Amino acid sequence: MQPFLSLACSDAPIRIALLHIDPENGSGAGGLSLAGLVTPLRLVEQQLGAARIIVTLHRLSNSLSNIDDSELKKINKNVHLVLLIADELKSAPSHDEIRKLAQLCQQARFWGAVGAAVLWFANVGKMERIRSALPWALYAEANEVAEHAILMPNLFELDGHCLTCCGGAASIDFALTLIHAMFGADVQAHVMEALCVERVRNGDERQRIALQTRFGVLQPQLSEAVTLMENNIEETLSTDDIAQLVGLSRRQLERQFKQYLGTMPSRYYLELRLKKARQLLLDSNSSIVQIGLMCGFSSGAHFSTAFGTQFGITPREERQRKLSAG
Repeated sequence: MQPFLSLACSDAPIRIALLHIDPENGSGAGGLSLAGLVTPLRLVEQQLGAARIIVTLHRLSNSLSNIDDSELKKINKNVHLVLLIADELKSAPSHDEIRKLAQLCQQARFWGAVGAAVLWFANVGKMERIRSALPWALYAEANEVAEHAILMPNLFELDGHCLTCCGGAASIDFALTLIHAMFGADVQAHVMEALCVERVRNGDERQRIALQTRFGVLQPQLSEAVTLMENNIEETLSTDDIAQLVGLSRRQLERQFKQYLGTMPSRYYLELRLKKARQLLLDSNSSIVQIGLMCGFSSGAHFSTAFGTQFGITPREERQRKLSAG
């Protein structure tokens, strides 16, 4: 997120180009991924005007042979952010055409992909060592790129100058997060009110179906391990206990967490407990000490330190922020 915040200091209008691969050759209305991005950004355009933001939408057929290079270059001229959007894997252009699109996108200061386009870029080697939010349904197709792409089951990822989103309804959270970074909380709140959105999900929230369905089918032991963690927040289990309960060695369990979740079991478990604690701080009247104990922390000091490291503020400051907002 930090590099992207630099756009907030721009005096010139922020230019965003959305490239949508339309399997209906330009006649389709677009899917949820496209609507989730375009609608919030258009609302900002209406509120702030062209002096602050210019959003262009370009519908491309799944065969780019009818689009010449000069037209593609016009799309990218002076653009700050270019995103390639695709909802369907079957509408993929050829690898050569994807490379052409990737080169176009990478000329912008910030670039990225949404939905199936994340896998397209990964397949042509454009996501090496980049944390990328891949839609859960496409993990079965991603085996060939797993060695060099850091594929994450999160809603979206902002890794340096590359931005990715799993698509679908998460596109709304993605767009609202970018709006907050570029124009601040007041503009974001205006768009949220217009869309009747009460809460913006963080990028590091997991795709729930990714855990329940993808892992349940392809990695049942990993799915079982995550379920054990979710069901044992207060009375925590050790990594060795979890490995034994799901029928894996500790090393095998750690390897699966690293490959499919990008982290170690102990770290994932800690983040689960801290997110639960944050929810309780905001949604309950339990004391901070009680919440720490309810989330498996043996002391208030341990809870406060871990919470501060994860979220950048102390539990007391989080609770105070809730009271101030109230």
